Amino acid sequence: MRTVSLALLLLPLTGSAAVKSVTTVAEFQTALSSAKAGDEIVLEDGTYTFNANVNCAAEGTQAAPIIVRAKNRYAALIRFNALEGFKVSGRYWTFDGLTVEGICSSDQNCEHAFHVTGHAENFVLRNSRVRDFNAQLKVNAAQNGSGVWEMPHRGLIENNELYDTHVRATGTPVTKLNIDTGDDWVVRDNELHDFGKQGSISYGAFMKSGGKRGLFERNRVLCAKDRPTEGDTRIGLSFGGGGTGNAYCAPAFDPNVPCSPEHTDGIIRNNIVANCSDAAVYLNKAANTRVLFNTFMNNGLGVDFRYAASTGQATGNVMSSVVRNRDSSTGTFSANRTGVTSTEWSAWYVAPDKGDLTLKGDVSALIGAAPRNTLAPEDFCARPRPASATLGALEHSLGNCAAGTGGGTDGGTGGGTDAGTGGGTDAGTGTGADAGTSLDAGTGGIIPDGGSGPEKDPRDDDDGGCSASPGLLPALLALLAPLALRRRARR
Repeated sequence: MRTVSLALLLLPLTGSAAVKSVTTVAEFQTALSSAKAGDEIVLEDGTYTFNANVNCAAEGTQAAPIIVRAKNRYAALIRFNALEGFKVSGRYWTFDGLTVEGICSSDQNCEHAFHVTGHAENFVLRNSRVRDFNAQLKVNAAQNGSGVWEMPHRGLIENNELYDTHVRATGTPVTKLNIDTGDDWVVRDNELHDFGKQGSISYGAFMKSGGKRGLFERNRVLCAKDRPTEGDTRIGLSFGGGGTGNAYCAPAFDPNVPCSPEHTDGIIRNNIVANCSDAAVYLNKAANTRVLFNTFMNNGLGVDFRYAASTGQATGNVMSSVVRNRDSSTGTFSANRTGVTSTEWSAWYVAPDKGDLTLKGDVSALIGAAPRNTLAPEDFCARPRPASATLGALEHSLGNCAAGTGGGTDGGTGGGTDAGTGGGTDAGTGTGADAGTSLDAGTGGIIPDGGSGPEKDPRDDDDGGCSASPGLLPALLALLAPLALRRRARR
């Protein structure tokens, strides 16, 4: 475990900053409406119910972010009977330790728990549970008063549990982390599970709309953990998602300029993705993407590179299905173990269907089977990999770690974007199917051919609600993470 300097944390807050203890909705509203850079709003244990969205437009700073946190993790329950919950349009807001729940009688009416838009840079959500929204997080660009498009860069989504208690019955997109536009977003150490859209397609998380250098790492995505798929289609992680309308795609935001690539220089490393009826990873016009040392169990498809703009590499992964190129994509593949059967998973691990990779059997065939990759130097438990690395998310040469069960990490916080999210692909990889495996180009996956990928929806492209809604409850919601910035091993 390496400790990061705490010098930043010692900087003084602004003179007007305050710690505000909240026990009622009225106190919460007052604290939010008067929030200033450096304020810390602390929610006492209890339930806070809102029937309208909460606008978080105040500006924090790097040295003095606005913090909204639960006094005791998960013990402050915030319930929204509203189309959106927290609409964040100011910089440096952090939300920590909350439980946020959608309670709309119709799923169509609970869209987003957090809507991060415009210049809301350096947004942080950590250590929280968020359930029963069509998109727990929605991120998109917005035009300012001068007509200039602004984007919320450098967000951090860390150590959260995101799920739904039922399959969503809605005509709008269902994606737990719906990140449109914005560069350098980091999604790490989260547990995403049991999401779905009735009769249609849903995603655990995607980044698209012209973003750059996105990072998915050390997440556990269980498309069906406690409830089986109910005739719907579920995809794990994606760069590109279902595509973007040209007018809403960075940097041009021009209806006459195609949105291609949808994402550039993304990395997907050390994740566990299981029980998805479709792809564990779907890459739609995703340029120079690296899919490194992940474990993809019992999914309908492994890794799908699609369209000519999709390039990059898939290396060191273990999966039930295959990694493949489609529709003129040119990904390169090396040192992947494909075609793993359910019998093999069950022989290796205690409860693979629950994402539990506690060792049970002989995994010696995976150990030392690929050279350590400089873009994936650690494993799912943040343990350094040796020069000859184990295939998949866990470095089995180091034995078990406490990541076998549960999701997220405990304590500790990370800050900012991880170094090493850009850079070129590793040399020396080959094109096509992995040696010793067959690639059935015509099978696997339910992603439709043609168009721009799975599920085009005007609401997904248009983001019609990205500006402040007049007449809705004004308020500022925020939170900054605990004061220790450190990289730590998963519990």
